[in-house]
Amino acid sequence: MPEGDTVLQTAKRLHTALADQVLTRSDLRVPRFATADLTGRTVLGTLSRGKHLLTRIEGGLTLHSHLRMDGSWRVYAPGEHWRGGPAHQIRAILSTADHTAVGYRLPVLELLRTVDEEKAVGHLGPDLLGPDWDPDTALRNLLAAPARPLGEALLDQRNLAGIGNIYKAELCFLARATPWLPVGGLPATTAVRLVTTAKQLLEANRDRPVRTTTGSRARGYNPTERLWVYGRTHRPCLRCGAPIRTAEQDTRPTYWCPRCQSGPTP
Repeated sequence: MPEGDTVLQTAKRLHTALADQVLTRSDLRVPRFATADLTGRTVLGTLSRGKHLLTRIEGGLTLHSHLRMDGSWRVYAPGEHWRGGPAHQIRAILSTADHTAVGYRLPVLELLRTVDEEKAVGHLGPDLLGPDWDPDTALRNLLAAPARPLGEALLDQRNLAGIGNIYKAELCFLARATPWLPVGGLPATTAVRLVTTAKQLLEANRDRPVRTTTGSRARGYNPTERLWVYGRTHRPCLRCGAPIRTAEQDTRPTYWCPRCQSGPTP
């Protein structure tokens, strides 16, 4: 699932391509909105809210989309070959004179009134990359259910918005806690530092084409060392050398170092 930094980058691409331009074609390929025609309206802009995308359109309308596991928006120049997948996976097409934005495999696509955007995103906690970021609120949200496993709490967008499975694993490693440790088991200073670190990591990667949490970006660096634990099953921990382990948590694979991280494991 795309993380908050990836969604922000997608919003920027859509905004750059479509903002202040008149739509020459609109095609929403979902049954509920298949007859909606936005042609002739001006795109006001696109922004991200956590992992949600909001494209605002003249006339008080917003096209709300969510990428979830494998959705994507691609932007093409006139005449450019579309490469995001087969035609039957296309869910949305927005064209202007200069660009075409194509939404592939979008599990969430709805057209709503801009004044009703909160119905789609109002449940979200503070956005790590948004103007509403509030570390105190995010910390209170995380600690509100002390028995909840840390990994699950970090992924809950109602607590803080923007963390996906990659950042979940990396943040647990940096907190030296397994993803199954109850949130209430974190020392108070660690919990505060966890929220601060989450903000720092997403901010550091908001404009990077390749995400890194280890800071390993030098020319010629080993790409397997750009993340501490995620996707590194059986590889040596970059801190202690122990083999990284993996197991499923809430239907998703998660990764941890059995030596560096303390707490329960499957």
